[in-house]
Amino acid sequence: MSSALNTTACQHLAQVFASDIPLTSAMAVSVREWQNQRLRLQLPLTENRNHQDSMFGGSLYCAGVLACWGWLHLRLRDAGINTTHIVVQTGQIDYPLPVFADADVICEAPDEATWNRFCKMYQRHGKARISLSSRILTHDGQDGACFTGQFVLHS
Repeated sequence: MSSALNTTACQHLAQVFASDIPLTSAMAVSVREWQNQRLRLQLPLTENRNHQDSMFGGSLYCAGVLACWGWLHLRLRDAGINTTHIVVQTGQIDYPLPVFADADVICEAPDEATWNRFCKMYQRHGKARISLSSRILTHDGQDGACFTGQFVLHS
């Protein structure tokens, strides 16, 4: 994907976050990269810290959801389906390490077979669900939090 398309996609998602998910402004989430079906957000510590000067667990959870939601929104847009009718149905998060600095939040594509099943289900029934995962990284690239959720797309 070209740098211009990456920038356009990032600007688009930032606009969607600002208009449709106001919490992203308070969290100061920024959309950093959309490339090779991989979304990278950034979550600053200052706006999301807790009483121990580490990242608040609720912010990490929200960032994990946002990365997956944003990934699905951009992937659907790339496929010609421009919608925000995406909801998280279930979510699970683990916190293996504390996060003491601004954090990258990464969502990567599921395998191609999973994506194809999701698309076919949506085309047939106007509704589909997909499992997506994201990782919130510590300053040295380790997993600070790992989120997995079921997301539902409906028409």
